Amino acid sequence: MRTSLLLITSLLLLVSCSDYQRVLKSDDAGLKYQNAEAYYNNGKYKKALKLMEQIVPVYRGKPQAEKLMFMYANTFYKLEDYYLSGYQFERFVLSYGQSDSIEVAAYRSAESYYELSPRYSLDQEDTYKGLEKLQNFINSYPNSEFRDAANLKVMELSEKLQKKDIEIANQYLKIGETLGTFKNAIEAFDNFILDHPGSKYRPDAFYGKFEAAYRLAINSFPSMINERLQTSLKYYYDFKKYYPTNELHEEANKILEDINKRLTEKETSS
Repeated sequence: MRTSLLLITSLLLLVSCSDYQRVLKSDDAGLKYQNAEAYYNNGKYKKALKLMEQIVPVYRGKPQAEKLMFMYANTFYKLEDYYLSGYQFERFVLSYGQSDSIEVAAYRSAESYYELSPRYSLDQEDTYKGLEKLQNFINSYPNSEFRDAANLKVMELSEKLQKKDIEIANQYLKIGETLGTFKNAIEAFDNFILDHPGSKYRPDAFYGKFEAAYRLAINSFPSMINERLQTSLKYYYDFKKYYPTNELHEEANKILEDINKRLTEKETSS
């Protein structure tokens, strides 16, 4: 019985493949459209895509084109080819501004660019593009049912950029002595503070700026040490003012102790 079922299934698959190949080789665009839609509705996106690729140029400018182009873009989306789904949905929005599907298309275009965003340690060009597309969607469709999802994606991509920026600043701090300067670290932490006012990494940036200034001071020429230690003290009090209970205070206080010791020794020897 089981053998018979397997045989029947295999024969049906062979017939199905044979029919598909016949349609694929046919010159009948209408037949291809019907089959592409049927495969699409049944979740057989790879087969649907091959047929769509053949008929998209044929239907351009015709009444069926709107539905076909949405299915075409959504097929790439379902196949997780986000470069092409983002592009095709974008074209759909530009071409069919009055379509009932335009809001869904606009969101899926933005969502496609979101999906292309890599992990934070890699180049973030696609992350910036995803943020731009999502923000444009939110601005264009403020009452959309997708608004909350789009906002969550904006927050996620923003945090990824923040993590990238704080890691870069930390790297400058880590290799400061190798570079022969901690000025790059101070600038990177300073830029982070200015660029990301609501970030959860902001306390790290205030602390990092303080530590970088301290390391710059103690690695300076003797004539410059005192002035730069005073500057680092200012950064310490900025950190303490904005984040009085942060867990980094233990490390900050150790540095503060050394700064005060050095300044006291300088006064005593003067």
